[in-house]
This record gives sequence, C-alpha cells and structure tokens, in this order.
Amino acid sequence: MIRRIHVLEDDSDIRDVIEYLLKDEGYELQLSSSFSELKAKLRDSLPDLFLVDVMLPDGNGIEICTDLKNDMFTKHIPVIVMSANPRSKQLSAGACADDYISKPFDVNDVVQRIDQLLDKKGPAVKKDTTNAPVK
Repeated sequence: MIRRIHVLEDDSDIRDVIEYLLKDEGYELQLSSSFSELKAKLRDSLPDLFLVDVMLPDGNGIEICTDLKNDMFTKHIPVIVMSANPRSKQLSAGACADDYISKPFDVNDVVQRIDQLLDKKGPAVKKDTTNAPVK
C-alpha cells in the first residue's frame, strides 16, 4: 500500500528537495505552499501523514497542527512540524505534533522519522528484546 504525505511548505526549494526525497522512497505526495491550498486539497482526500512548516504566508504551522489535531477527520493522522526557530519545538509539542524536525534537516533523518510514524520500516534503532516479556 502506497502511503500519502501532505507537505505544507512555502519555500519551493525545500519543497522540491522533500518531494524528490520522499518520491524516491516510494511515497505519494500532495504539496501545498499555503494553508488555504492545504484546506482545498483535503476536500479531495486525506493523507497518511502531514509534514508542516511553521512560517507560512497565510498561517502558522503550530496553529495548523492544533487545528488538524482537533478536527475529527484528521486528529488520527500524524503531524510532523518543521522549523528553523528553536522555540517552535516546544510549541509544536504543545500543539500535539507527533514529531518535530529542525531546519536545516538531514534528509536521512526526515525519511527515518516518517518511516517510524507510518511503521513502514519499523523502529530506527533495534531494541534489545532479550529480556522482554513474551506477548
């Protein structure tokens, strides 16, 4: 099953890098450069994960994350917030973001975090299960 990621990023260079990276990993993408564009595209279909920038021309990614997490149709969908502002990490946690990526970002780290949230390739670090109880 192909997973769909909605990327909300107004910087076209960053959006292009993310698009190339995630398509190469087999993800289907929806791309938006503004909150109004995201809302219009959500009418057609819902993604499996949102990747949201904080600084947008018509909104704040932290507030958008809060809206997505409070909406009955999107609250179950993981949201990753991205920002170059270190204060945004704490704010994104308060907005119930599932993860936070600091800009500039490592491309492998982005893929790894998305894969973890979507359970595509399992946990990034193999856990020691030698003493784990059997379920």
